[in-house]
Amino acid sequence: QVQLAESGGGLVQAGGSLRLSCAASGSIFRLNAMAWYRQAPGKQRELVASIIIGGITNYADSVKGRFTISRDNVKNTVYLQMNSLSAEDTAVYYCNANIQTSIIDQSRRYWGQGTQVTVSS
Repeated sequence: QVQLAESGGGLVQAGGSLRLSCAASGSIFRLNAMAWYRQAPGKQRELVASIIIGGITNYADSVKGRFTISRDNVKNTVYLQMNSLSAEDTAVYYCNANIQTSIIDQSRRYWGQGTQVTVSS
Protein backbone atom coordinates (compact mmCIF):
# COMPACT_ATOMS: atom_id res chain seq x y z
CA GLN A 1 0.00 0.00 0.00
CA VAL A 2 1.32 3.39 -1.05
CA GLN A 3 0.03 6.81 -0.13
CA LEU A 4 0.87 10.23 -1.53
CA ALA A 5 0.10 13.07 0.84
CA GLU A 6 0.05 16.57 -0.62
CA SER A 7 0.17 19.83 1.27
CA GLY A 8 0.81 23.50 0.72
CA GLY A 9 -2.10 24.61 -1.41
CA GLY A 10 -4.22 27.62 -0.62
CA LEU A 11 -5.25 31.10 -1.64
CA VAL A 12 -2.65 33.60 -2.79
CA GLN A 13 -2.69 36.93 -4.57
CA ALA A 14 -1.40 37.29 -8.08
CA GLY A 15 2.34 37.68 -8.08
CA GLY A 16 2.68 35.65 -4.92
CA SER A 17 4.29 32.29 -4.20
CA LEU A 18 3.34 28.91 -2.84
CA ARG A 19 5.26 25.73 -2.17
CA LEU A 20 3.59 22.38 -2.59
CA SER A 21 4.87 19.20 -0.97
CA CYS A 22 4.04 15.58 -1.64
CA ALA A 23 5.32 12.81 0.61
CA ALA A 24 5.19 9.19 -0.47
CA SER A 25 4.80 6.56 2.22
CA GLY A 26 4.05 2.88 2.57
CA SER A 27 5.58 -0.06 0.79
CA ILE A 28 8.22 1.60 -1.38
CA PHE A 29 11.06 -0.36 -2.90
CA ARG A 30 11.99 2.18 -5.54
CA LEU A 31 10.62 5.66 -6.14
CA ASN A 32 11.14 6.57 -9.76
CA ALA A 33 9.83 9.64 -11.57
CA MET A 34 7.71 12.09 -9.63
CA ALA A 35 5.57 14.81 -11.10
CA TRP A 36 2.97 17.48 -10.53
CA TYR A 37 -0.15 17.76 -12.65
CA ARG A 38 -2.96 20.27 -12.45
CA GLN A 39 -6.55 20.44 -13.52
CA ALA A 40 -8.46 23.68 -13.85
CA PRO A 41 -12.27 23.76 -13.98
CA GLY A 42 -13.52 22.61 -17.36
CA LYS A 43 -10.06 21.64 -18.55
CA GLN A 44 -8.11 18.43 -18.89
CA ARG A 45 -5.45 17.46 -16.41
CA GLU A 46 -2.05 18.65 -17.61
CA LEU A 47 1.54 17.95 -16.68
CA VAL A 48 3.15 20.85 -14.84
CA ALA A 49 6.59 19.48 -14.04
CA SER A 50 8.40 16.19 -13.57
CA ILE A 51 11.67 15.01 -12.06
CA ILE A 52 13.48 11.70 -12.28
CA ILE A 53 15.81 10.07 -9.77
CA GLY A 54 18.89 11.68 -11.28
CA GLY A 55 17.33 15.12 -10.92
CA ILE A 56 16.57 15.82 -14.56
CA THR A 57 13.50 18.02 -14.76
CA ASN A 58 10.87 18.84 -17.32
CA TYR A 59 8.39 21.73 -17.28
CA ALA A 60 5.32 22.80 -19.14
CA ASP A 61 6.02 25.89 -21.23
CA SER A 62 3.46 27.85 -19.23
CA VAL A 63 5.42 27.51 -15.99
CA LYS A 64 9.03 27.61 -17.16
CA GLY A 65 11.02 30.19 -15.27
CA ARG A 66 8.36 30.49 -12.56
CA PHE A 67 8.01 27.00 -11.07
CA THR A 68 10.74 24.74 -9.73
CA ILE A 69 10.34 21.06 -9.00
CA SER A 70 12.71 19.29 -6.64
CA ARG A 71 12.84 16.08 -4.66
CA ASP A 72 14.30 14.71 -1.46
CA ASN A 73 15.11 11.05 -2.03
CA VAL A 74 15.65 10.41 1.67
CA LYS A 75 12.24 11.75 2.62
CA ASN A 76 10.53 10.39 -0.52
CA THR A 77 9.14 13.85 -1.06
CA VAL A 78 8.68 16.03 -4.11
CA TYR A 79 8.23 19.79 -3.96
CA LEU A 80 6.88 22.40 -6.32
CA GLN A 81 7.97 25.96 -5.70
CA MET A 82 5.58 28.27 -7.53
CA ASN A 83 6.50 31.92 -8.00
CA SER A 84 4.91 34.80 -9.88
CA LEU A 85 1.55 33.11 -9.71
CA SER A 86 -1.30 34.31 -11.88
CA ALA A 87 -5.00 33.55 -12.07
CA GLU A 88 -4.25 31.11 -14.88
CA ASP A 89 -2.43 28.92 -12.37
CA THR A 90 -5.63 28.35 -10.40
CA ALA A 91 -6.30 24.62 -10.37
CA VAL A 92 -6.26 21.47 -8.32
CA TYR A 93 -2.68 20.25 -8.23
CA TYR A 94 -2.03 16.52 -8.13
CA CYS A 95 1.11 14.70 -7.15
CA ASN A 96 2.06 11.67 -9.25
CA ALA A 97 4.74 9.10 -8.57
CA ASN A 98 6.00 6.03 -10.34
CA ILE A 99 6.68 3.50 -7.59
CA GLN A 100 7.95 -0.04 -7.44
CA THR A 101 6.68 -1.66 -4.26
CA SER A 102 8.95 -4.71 -4.26
CA ILE A 103 11.84 -6.16 -6.20
CA ILE A 104 9.53 -8.52 -8.06
CA ASP A 105 6.79 -6.01 -8.90
CA GLN A 106 6.64 -3.66 -11.83
CA SER A 107 6.42 0.05 -11.24
CA ARG A 108 3.02 1.66 -11.36
CA ARG A 109 1.72 5.18 -11.10
CA TYR A 110 0.12 6.53 -7.96
CA TRP A 111 -1.84 9.75 -7.48
CA GLY A 112 -2.34 12.05 -4.55
CA GLN A 113 -5.75 13.36 -3.58
CA GLY A 114 -5.07 16.83 -4.96
CA THR A 115 -4.60 20.21 -3.34
CA GLN A 116 -6.40 23.38 -4.40
CA VAL A 117 -4.39 26.40 -5.49
CA THR A 118 -6.37 29.58 -6.00
CA VAL A 119 -4.76 32.76 -7.27
CA SER A 120 -6.77 35.93 -6.89
CA SER A 121 -6.22 38.69 -9.41
